[in-house]
Amino acid sequence: MINSNPMPHMNFKCKSLFLLLCVAFSCQIVAQNQVINSDVKVSGNQINFKTYTYAIKGVDTLKMDVFTPKNIKTSDSLPVLLWMHGGGFSGSHRAYPDDSNLVKYAAEKQNYIGVSIDYRLLRKNKTTGFGCDCTKDEKLETFKQAAIDYLDAAKFLVEHAHKLQIDPTKIIAGGSSAGAEGMLNAVFMKDYFVKNKEVYANAKFAGVFACAGAIVDARYITEENAVPAVLYHGTKDNYVPYGNASHHLCDAKQPGYFRLDGSAIIIEKLEALGIAYSFNIVKGGGHEIARIPFEDLEKVFHFFEQTMLNKEVIQTKIIRTK
Repeated sequence: MINSNPMPHMNFKCKSLFLLLCVAFSCQIVAQNQVINSDVKVSGNQINFKTYTYAIKGVDTLKMDVFTPKNIKTSDSLPVLLWMHGGGFSGSHRAYPDDSNLVKYAAEKQNYIGVSIDYRLLRKNKTTGFGCDCTKDEKLETFKQAAIDYLDAAKFLVEHAHKLQIDPTKIIAGGSSAGAEGMLNAVFMKDYFVKNKEVYANAKFAGVFACAGAIVDARYITEENAVPAVLYHGTKDNYVPYGNASHHLCDAKQPGYFRLDGSAIIIEKLEALGIAYSFNIVKGGGHEIARIPFEDLEKVFHFFEQTMLNKEVIQTKIIRTK
């Protein structure tokens, strides 16, 4: 006769311990395989909100906050704003009020899925920071890993597009400051930073929205990866160059001397390729232009409606004075 008790000789404490270990092991398997499962769920008047783990890398558990219009229909597949926060690769977080309010706005006012992500802050608690004492090689590695984190977030969205009700062909890549650098390098320099490109073959972007961003080399912007762009930048930015200049304005003799291509160079490339753009230039503006331009968001999303959805080619430069 078969005993129906699977643990006949265990006392109550042993059984409890065994069950706890099983639960912990099961959770670990779920995390490793990234089975879609939200950690948090809250609702507002017009939007729903969930948090997902999109990757686990060493000690870093990378999460994304996903905001969805509350009136979404089961048959809907909505465009996405995938946002990467700033903070010098050493601080801030996905739920910082400005970043969170932006993706909430996208969901509540523009009928997008708004997503704000974590990424590895590789310069956090580093004595050399991310300025002129941080070597060029360290900066390049930081950009690379941030770009890979961003691509992993995009890959997660695409793989769970049906569950999240997103249109994987309409992902707007966005970011400010360090987040803009990580995002822009992910969009335009995947061929440079990523060896196993087939892993991210389906992670494609329909547009970019960057505040005070730059990339390592604008020559990597091609007909194949160029997309409509909304860029904001101050001409006197002393952290992220407006044109082609040294990152953090480091002197050529300093370890952190590393020239980047800022928004002006990116726009030159897009213009030459006949790609739509809206370039918002602030004469005399510094790195404060990395601030999210909430006053312009209606225009930003209208631009993407015209270019991403209606396929119009619009090339405008808006010049303001600080």
